[in-house]
Amino acid sequence: MPIKLIEDFPAKQVLEKENIFAIDNERAAAQDIRPLKLLILNLMPNKIDTETQLLRLISQSPLQIDVDFLKISSHIHKNTSVTHLAQFYLSFDEIRERTYDGMIITGAPVEQMPFEEVNYWQEMVEIMDWSQTNVTSVIHICWGAQAGLYHHYQVDKTSYDKKLFGIYSQYPTENHRLFRGFDDRFDAPQSRYTGINEKQIDPARLRVVAGNPDIGGTILISADNHDIFLLGHFEYDTDSLKQEYLRDQEKGLDTAIPENYFIDDSVEKGICNTWRSHAHLLYRNWLNDVYQLTPYDLNEILTIQKARLKKR
Repeated sequence: MPIKLIEDFPAKQVLEKENIFAIDNERAAAQDIRPLKLLILNLMPNKIDTETQLLRLISQSPLQIDVDFLKISSHIHKNTSVTHLAQFYLSFDEIRERTYDGMIITGAPVEQMPFEEVNYWQEMVEIMDWSQTNVTSVIHICWGAQAGLYHHYQVDKTSYDKKLFGIYSQYPTENHRLFRGFDDRFDAPQSRYTGINEKQIDPARLRVVAGNPDIGGTILISADNHDIFLLGHFEYDTDSLKQEYLRDQEKGLDTAIPENYFIDDSVEKGICNTWRSHAHLLYRNWLNDVYQLTPYDLNEILTIQKARLKKR
C-alpha cells in the first residue's frame, strides 16, 4: 500500500520518480483501513537526504503509513531551512500527548562528545522516555542507538583509534523475526568513531542479535522486543559513504578509504551496493511486526506499554 505524505514534501517527488507510491491526504482519507502511525526523530544535519532514505525503505511495505517528522527544539539546525522545518516538522510539545505505532530515531554527528555535553541531551532524554510509553516499537540508528543503549540500558560507548568506515558483513546470532528472509550473512554500511561496551550488557534485558567477529555487535534488541538498535546505516544510499569520504578528504581528515566499498578500492571504478535488499527486508519485517503487535485503537498503546514497563 502507498505511503501518505504532505503535498509538496521534497522526498515525494523523488520517490514517485522511483515508482514508489505516495498519496496525498484526500486519497488516503478514502481508504477504509487504519494506517500505521510512524514518527521519525531526524537528528541528521542534511534532513532532506535522510528523509528520502528512510521513506524509500518504509514505503515498500504493503501497509499504508502516516509519517510525522519530529525536530529537536533546543538546537539550532544550521543545514536545513527554517521554512522546511516549520512546514514539515513537529516539536515535541505538539506530539507529547499522541501515541504512535512505530518510531525511528536517527543518528547524529555528535558521537565523539559525551552524551551529557550534547546541547539537546535533556530534550533527547525526555523524548526517549516518552517513546517507552507512547510507541509500540522503536528503531534507533547509529548515535541514536548508542544514546538509547546508554540511557535505557546503561551501556557506555567506547572510542576507536580510527573511524570504523565501510561495508561490513554481519551474522545473525539468533533466528529473530526481524531477520525473516535474510541470508546467513548480510552487509550494512558502518560510519562511526565509537562502539559500545558489550561487557555492560545485561542479557536479561538486552541481547545482541547480529554482529561481526572483528567489530562486535551491530544489532541489539531489548528482551521485550520494544527497542531495536542498529549501529550501522542500512538506510544509506549507494554513494553516501563516498560523499562522506570526499568531505573528510576536503577537511584534511585522515579517514581511510571505506573498506569493502569501492570496486578494487578504487574511487574511479565505482561502487557495488551489497546492502540494499537486506535494508528493504529489515524495515519491511519491522513494519509487519509493528502491524501485528500494535492495537487497532491507538489510545490503547499507552496502557499496553505502561504494563510492559512494569514487567521489566
